[in-house]
Amino acid sequence: MKKTKKRGKINLKKDNKRISTGISGLDKLIKGGFRKNSTNLVVGGTGSGKTILAMQFLIQGIKKNEACLFITFEEEKKAFYSNMKELGWDLESLEKKGKFYFMEYTPEKVKTMLDEGGGMIESLVLRKEIKRVVIDSITSFGLLFDDNLEKREAALSLFDLLRKWECTTILTYERDPSVNETNIKALEFESDSIILLYYIKEKTQRKRYLEILKMRGTEHSHKMHSLLIKKSGIFVR
Repeated sequence: MKKTKKRGKINLKKDNKRISTGISGLDKLIKGGFRKNSTNLVVGGTGSGKTILAMQFLIQGIKKNEACLFITFEEEKKAFYSNMKELGWDLESLEKKGKFYFMEYTPEKVKTMLDEGGGMIESLVLRKEIKRVVIDSITSFGLLFDDNLEKREAALSLFDLLRKWECTTILTYERDPSVNETNIKALEFESDSIILLYYIKEKTQRKRYLEILKMRGTEHSHKMHSLLIKKSGIFVR
């Protein structure tokens, strides 16, 4: 594992610019969006809306003429594009126009990328001047490391690499936020923000909620907010 010499946190005084999440209700809760070049963790169980939230963040970037990259460990491209088209996002067309890039990767390849100091992903990011990155999901990557110290060093190396690219990033993680899990601690510690998505059964139906657990340098909401998934994407109230 290639070790970094200096911790790559964002400079809270220098990087005051906000990057819209593409979800107006969420932006209002976090002073206008994520901090520029920050690395943000979205945690939620199956069906909670993690991938849609992350994709809506990329679509917002595309609207602002920013090149965007979606890296997946789990999604098959054809099925993913079909699912996103139901929300009105024609990723195939955006890809052909050079506005959206999709990479199917394995956790092992990401580990190799860290050992090499960037690899294929870094080449694409720098060549295409990618500004927004989503890794969906980082769950499997965390399971590659048994030792907590090694897991922490891997998380630190990954986050430093993302910040070196000067991208604003979302990492998704598959977990019920109400259940404590030691595997995610290193990721939580290194993340600039943590957003929790709940999919809770209430009487005879399930409802979705969003909570901002942490956001460095930002005065944010500490309440649970209703989250709705509609045909045009996510809405937060």
